[in-house]
Amino acid sequence: MAVVLDALASYLQDMLLEMAKEEVHLLLGVPDEIKKMGMKLRDLKRFLADADKRNISDQSVKSWVRELRNAMYDATNILDLCQLKAMEQGRSCDMGCFNPLLFCMRNPLHAHVIGNRIKSLNERLDDIEKRSKTFNFINLASYEDNTKKVESSLRTRRETTGEDELGVVGEKIEEDTRNLVDLLTKKDKNVHEHKNVMVYAIVGVGGIGKTTLAKKIFNHDFVKQEFQKRIWLSVNQEFSDVDLLERAITEAQGNHQAPRNTKAALERTLKEALKDCKTLLVMDDVWDHHAWESVLKTPLLSILAQGSCVLITTRHDMVAKGMMAEVPYHHVNKLEQEDVWSLLKKQVVGNENNDEPKVDALKDIGTSIIAKCDGLPLAVKVIGGLLRQKNIRRSDWKNVLNDSTWPVSQMPEELNYAVYLSYQDLNPELQSCFLHYALLPKNTVFWYDRIVAMWIGEGFVHGNSQDLEVLGKEYYDQLIARNLLEPDQGYIDQTVCNMHDVVRSFAQYLTRDEALIAHKTEPGHTNNINPQNVIRLSLKSKESESNELEWSSLQAHISLRTLILVGETKINPGDSLSSFPCLRTLHIQDGNFDALSESLVQLKHLRYLCLHGTNTSRLPKKIAKMKFLQCIDLRNCKRMVKLPGGIGKLRQLRYLSLFNSGINNIPRGFGSLTNLRILLGFPAHVEGDWCSLEELGPLNQLTRLLIHGLENVSSSSFAIKARLGEKVCLSYVYLQCTSSSGGAHRLVKQEEQQHIEKVFDELCPPPCLETLAIKGYFGQRFPRWMTSTAVVSLGCLRILFMEDLPYCTELPDGLFQLPSLELLQIISAPGIKRVGPEFLLPHHHEHPSALENFGSDLKIQVAGCPSLERISNLPKLQDLGIIGCPELQVLEGLPALHRLTLEDYDMKTLPGYLQDVNPRDLHVDCDISLLASIAEGESGPEWDKFSHIKQVKAYADDDDNNIERKWYVKDTIDPFSFKTNVSPSADASGDETEEVLLDKVEQV
Repeated sequence: MAVVLDALASYLQDMLLEMAKEEVHLLLGVPDEIKKMGMKLRDLKRFLADADKRNISDQSVKSWVRELRNAMYDATNILDLCQLKAMEQGRSCDMGCFNPLLFCMRNPLHAHVIGNRIKSLNERLDDIEKRSKTFNFINLASYEDNTKKVESSLRTRRETTGEDELGVVGEKIEEDTRNLVDLLTKKDKNVHEHKNVMVYAIVGVGGIGKTTLAKKIFNHDFVKQEFQKRIWLSVNQEFSDVDLLERAITEAQGNHQAPRNTKAALERTLKEALKDCKTLLVMDDVWDHHAWESVLKTPLLSILAQGSCVLITTRHDMVAKGMMAEVPYHHVNKLEQEDVWSLLKKQVVGNENNDEPKVDALKDIGTSIIAKCDGLPLAVKVIGGLLRQKNIRRSDWKNVLNDSTWPVSQMPEELNYAVYLSYQDLNPELQSCFLHYALLPKNTVFWYDRIVAMWIGEGFVHGNSQDLEVLGKEYYDQLIARNLLEPDQGYIDQTVCNMHDVVRSFAQYLTRDEALIAHKTEPGHTNNINPQNVIRLSLKSKESESNELEWSSLQAHISLRTLILVGETKINPGDSLSSFPCLRTLHIQDGNFDALSESLVQLKHLRYLCLHGTNTSRLPKKIAKMKFLQCIDLRNCKRMVKLPGGIGKLRQLRYLSLFNSGINNIPRGFGSLTNLRILLGFPAHVEGDWCSLEELGPLNQLTRLLIHGLENVSSSSFAIKARLGEKVCLSYVYLQCTSSSGGAHRLVKQEEQQHIEKVFDELCPPPCLETLAIKGYFGQRFPRWMTSTAVVSLGCLRILFMEDLPYCTELPDGLFQLPSLELLQIISAPGIKRVGPEFLLPHHHEHPSALENFGSDLKIQVAGCPSLERISNLPKLQDLGIIGCPELQVLEGLPALHRLTLEDYDMKTLPGYLQDVNPRDLHVDCDISLLASIAEGESGPEWDKFSHIKQVKAYADDDDNNIERKWYVKDTIDPFSFKTNVSPSADASGDETEEVLLDKVEQV
């Protein structure tokens, strides 16, 4: 079920609507059959949701679902071929539009063949619909009601899970409880005195312990003392207004004899029970903000005493936002490793304390097992339950560690429930996107725009062609908001995500009937299910594997629509792509492909083509025949040096990445690709009186653009022809000069510097720009559109990234004109001596409001700036990162600083400027010698520099054993805590060698 039937039916209906606009039914001579197909789909669609749901566990439904799915897949292929043949007739058609009468006259045989195929398909659909009656499917409306009944039956077990977790989730829950109790009881009396009722939110993925934390808060002694009345309501998805009000009255000890015949009567009773009472209302497991906004807020807001609070637990930031909860929301963090181990032991040992020493002896394997849980209590409980069925032996635990299939094959009921409710809450298209994400190999980076391109190619994102990328990004963001995807903190702006193993296992379980996922390529692994039933195939092989995957072993999978291969594949003479006539998505990464390149033209339905890091040196000369191609990704294809001349005829192309490939020129006529939305790695080059930048002029649909080789542009007049300022959809621009990349700067003459300045002056982006990156720029001054005198204001700019600036001595003085700026990164700028004055208005006394409103959430990172001396005058700066800036002496005028990160493995002592700032958190990465000095605490030489900071975390690596951040010091002021695993006897003077020093430190 890698595709959701309901979503596939919607996509197919969209295809029929598009064809109706072009009068395709007249072209085929079978208008009644086309209409019949549409009507049949509408009839089937009424109960497809129920069929999808029952297909998960009802074996009798599976074959029917497979047959219907295959029929709909065949329908998409038939309609594709019809459009393809039409597009191939003459040059009058554009973007799939064609003249039906002309086509019919030229192709009577083809029209007849297609018409017969549609008639045959309708007969199949007739038979499928008749047999559906034996399954007693319910229609969509009654399905919605039935869902609520099913979920209601599970609620009791769900609501009791919190008690079972109490006392086993470690020290973190105690810290979180203290912080939230302080917030609710308002120890800081100046906080939000203007509101009677404050709303706070606890947000986290299902099973992570939100209810546990809320119950500890609810039962805390301080809370009992502070609030006259405490109400606990488990809301869940199936709440009704009346039921919620009745339970609130019961919890509030209201008048049970009062009339309850109307909602208004219930509201009056609740008001009477809570009038002028300082109340804590906990709303657990909220899925819809209307539970508060439309049901409880109206009767409670005006009658509760000042200081009353509402505390909600929810999986979705969107719910907290809808309830106007105070920000930041409290996100429940994953468990620390020792807490996870304790929880696992409790699950394995239970009350049999005699077994605890035996389990402790297996801690090394257990640590690897729980690494898969990623700090999620539910996942730990599931894996612990499995281990409880095994012998406490090293061999048995190793088998569990090395067996990646057990959670998929067994699908424990608890695991099913934990993720299943979140899954069922998604719309069909979003369900398809979620399931598709589980196909992507773990530990392989997939940028969000590439994922969205896959979803578009698969038909999961469909509708208005102008907005597909926007809609796809919304789907991506929704999966993050629902905690089904987890942003990788190593990448800014949530551009890369991970999927937790528990969630991935659930998704792969649902896709098991049509998707084959093997990320440990082993002989025979691809033969576990009937190859002809496999619609989506995802394989990843390890570099160390001696047995390479044979391309020929894949060719039995003739029904494939998606093929994802990461790693080496053995291709023999005669191998081709002809065995996969239905492919829509082809993703080959870090493997062999060159021998198959020419056979790409056989893939008539292909939408998405990625050859990331392969050895391919060419695309097919007849690439123009691949009319449906929407995405081509040639990232890291070093041997690819030339694009085929026909690429400009791919009028449906939306995404093209040449980033870090060998392509340094593009063919003339490239500008005809007016449907392009994303263009990465575009090479700037000049041939006589023509420059490739001219080809960018007509591409007005671009949203993301990366240009490299700008040092090759011989005249600024060429840059004008790119017309960047006219591209009103452009949100991301990356401008790069490549001659000085890597920091090995050649000596650039002043004339060259002035020339590149003029070129960049003419590359002014539009006001809607959100992200700007400049790399390798060798001018002395920044472009004029970044200065205080700029005509165009970049008021929407959120992220500004500048790297490798060998000759700039000052930052652009127009930074004060960027009110939306969230992140500023400055990397490898040897001439920059100060950061801060650029954010001040030239005459700030004339415009005080602009200065006050700037940068309330600003984060600045500076790295590799050896001349940087001062960071100052940034009153709204909250997060500052400093990496490798040894001459920095002054930090001042940073009153709002919350977090300071300092990384320098060469510094011998903490910088003195720490005493001039007062961040809430200090994070230090240093060498073991300095860490040992910090670890001396009050008696050490570093204490006075950081003792005033509320929370300090300092780390050092174990270089000998290649363990990052093995050694640590953790200091907290309130409540006081000082922890370290560095021996107090270690000599921090630096006179002792690191090898000797490491012998003295102990891990506690």
